[in-house]
Amino acid sequence: MKPVCRFSFPRTCALAALLASGLFVGCATRVLPPPGIGQEVSFRKLPGWEREQHAAAWPALRRSCEKLGAKELRWTDLCRAATAIENPDDVTARAFFETYFHPHIVNGEAGRDGLLTGYYEPVLNGSTTKNERFRVPLYRRPDNLLVVDLTSLYPELKGKPLRGRLVGNRVVPYYSRAEIDQRNPLTGNELLWVDDPVEAFLLQVQGSGRVRLSDGGEVAVGYADQNGHPYRSLGGQLIAMGALTREETTLASIRAWIAAHPEETTRLLNTNPSYIFFSQRPATAEGPIGSLGVPLTPERSAAVDAGQIPLGAPLWIDTTLPDGSALQRLVLAQDTGGAIRGAARADLFVGQGNEAGKLAGEMKQKSQFYVLLPKVIVPVAEISAR
Repeated sequence: MKPVCRFSFPRTCALAALLASGLFVGCATRVLPPPGIGQEVSFRKLPGWEREQHAAAWPALRRSCEKLGAKELRWTDLCRAATAIENPDDVTARAFFETYFHPHIVNGEAGRDGLLTGYYEPVLNGSTTKNERFRVPLYRRPDNLLVVDLTSLYPELKGKPLRGRLVGNRVVPYYSRAEIDQRNPLTGNELLWVDDPVEAFLLQVQGSGRVRLSDGGEVAVGYADQNGHPYRSLGGQLIAMGALTREETTLASIRAWIAAHPEETTRLLNTNPSYIFFSQRPATAEGPIGSLGVPLTPERSAAVDAGQIPLGAPLWIDTTLPDGSALQRLVLAQDTGGAIRGAARADLFVGQGNEAGKLAGEMKQKSQFYVLLPKVIVPVAEISAR
């Protein structure tokens, strides 16, 4: 039967044709959502959903499908359908999301409100060799870093592997930031050298970035592993010291405090014992690689707590930008972060360079999140056979 298309948009007709072809038509069933996700709501309950430019999220959706389409049953059919639509317009993209997903409220610990912050891809100056200017190392993942996964014995440790090193026949905690920087136990394991310890620290907080080399080249570096120590924010430490108030704490104010107290820099940085190790990749036009294993899309990819929000899933954000303007946007959960804990917590990837860094440093927005979970599509033929 020829599909009846009630829209004047040809790409919407294409979607209707796919649905009517029998390849994707079926009965959508529900499965229990992951912990931390609240009740299902209609798309009409998502503030600003009708005004969104849904097609702008399509490249990020296709990237989620690159990792989930073949190995996640609930993603198989929707990713097959998404692959068949190259460049949808907003109406087609919106119809697709409404056909293949169902939204759920994400509840925060104290109610529905959550927190949205931002992160970016910093650009540092560096060298492949140490010299008078470039004296701050970025380290590779050390060979003596052990990762111990006890999930099979202690399910509550899922997603929380322990890290350490072997001393004799005992596993002890890996070196802290202070030990790495002061005792130099990783000498010979340097990946690159950069010229600013604060920028190197911020690179670790962001998890990836670019390094412009002194010979004119450029390389990208990304997260390879972590020393296993808990993350402690500089802002939180400065608030505890009484140096800044919570309201005035931004990346810019932290930088300003450090610039005014250079003698305190090392001590302040060492209050965060967590340390990130990097790997190197060619610098391309694509964004950094997130935890899902796909390049991040500026303003359309976000980091989440993967124990609460499924990696790869669309996430609807209802909040404001630091200047007070509305931010209601469809993004994809494609990354994680050491400071991102809880269901109602996300970190929006905002792009590369100084301007992106300024925006990311100012973002700490009270937000409402909705996660879009895939429907389970049961083929009509299978229903008929029951």
